[in-house]
Amino acid sequence: MSTPQLQALVREAEAEASRILTICNACRYCEGFCAVFPAMTRRLEFSQDDVHYLANLCHNCGACLHACQYAPPHEFAVNVPRTMARVRLETYSSYAWPSAFAALYRRNGLVVALALAVGIAGFLLLAVAINGGLVQPANGGNFYSVFPHNLLVALFGTVFLAALLSLGIGVARFWRRSTPGPASTAAVARTTLDVLTLKYLDGGVDGGVAGSSVGCNDADDTPTHWRRVYHQFTLFGFLLCFAATSVATIYHYGLAWPAPYPYLSLPVLLGTVGGIGLLVGPAGLAWLNLRRDPAHGDPAQRPMDLGLVALLFLTSLSGLVLLAWRSTAAMAPLLAVHLGIVMALFLTMPYGKFAHGFYRVAALLKWEIERRQSTKLRLGDD
Repeated sequence: MSTPQLQALVREAEAEASRILTICNACRYCEGFCAVFPAMTRRLEFSQDDVHYLANLCHNCGACLHACQYAPPHEFAVNVPRTMARVRLETYSSYAWPSAFAALYRRNGLVVALALAVGIAGFLLLAVAINGGLVQPANGGNFYSVFPHNLLVALFGTVFLAALLSLGIGVARFWRRSTPGPASTAAVARTTLDVLTLKYLDGGVDGGVAGSSVGCNDADDTPTHWRRVYHQFTLFGFLLCFAATSVATIYHYGLAWPAPYPYLSLPVLLGTVGGIGLLVGPAGLAWLNLRRDPAHGDPAQRPMDLGLVALLFLTSLSGLVLLAWRSTAAMAPLLAVHLGIVMALFLTMPYGKFAHGFYRVAALLKWEIERRQSTKLRLGDD
């Protein structure tokens, strides 16, 4: 896709979002559903920065679509979840770093993710085979007998930090364009709680009755909490696996205790529990994604969604299999496959669905700052 075509799509998505937000702002029936609607009512018109902010504040629960009297087939054709999903993709492209890689968001799908994983795993398998590792004993589960520790740290550490740098710069650009002011400790703490509890995946409030969350809409207009549950499995599974790697790093460099670690050691226990979470969560999210009503989002982004959950699932599956078989002669090829999938995950992180978590956290923090500022002004007026 050429740059002019991409820019035309961006303008079209943002203009449609502004049109729909203007209609919603006049109606306000869904004001109690989630943070998007009260944030929207603080604006009389919607700039590009406002549209990007509100789109990333939306969690795509689908509740507003089923409550809306102006939804299709009404001539106003108001579909907030789909419109916001399309703008989110434009947000990632607009703030991507390096900017030349922005188009990758439209190409980073399931086929690309799996092909990249297979290609890297195949290369590592070939490297192991050349060194005779495919048929050698497992050396007590010592991974560094197959790939040197310093080599793994250099390769995977560099790629992971580069991915975080790319995402960090993109989110910083987004934040500078939309921030309402400095973030207090209280605002950061409340935002952290909202993120960890996935507060806005509760589908809003049922009929405006406080405390009666109904969940997200998936295949039809019947809400469930499965989407929130599977997201929590994925989120905490990822965090536990990251914690396992962090603890192992402390063991290696701080305590001079290199791997492999016993099955009941802290890094292995954290990684095992996290790995189970990354089996259940991504599998559930893929199942919901495939059966979800297309009106609840942007069907064109489904390959990108499935690409991320597939890599997370395969990373966990290959890691758990490797753990179970690490003391066998199959360790070396299993390690090569696992590392190939992990590398594919790291390479696709900055330009795929993984970015939505970073931008959503920034939008939630902005909302919390706005909410607190509004409360102070209201109390001051009183």
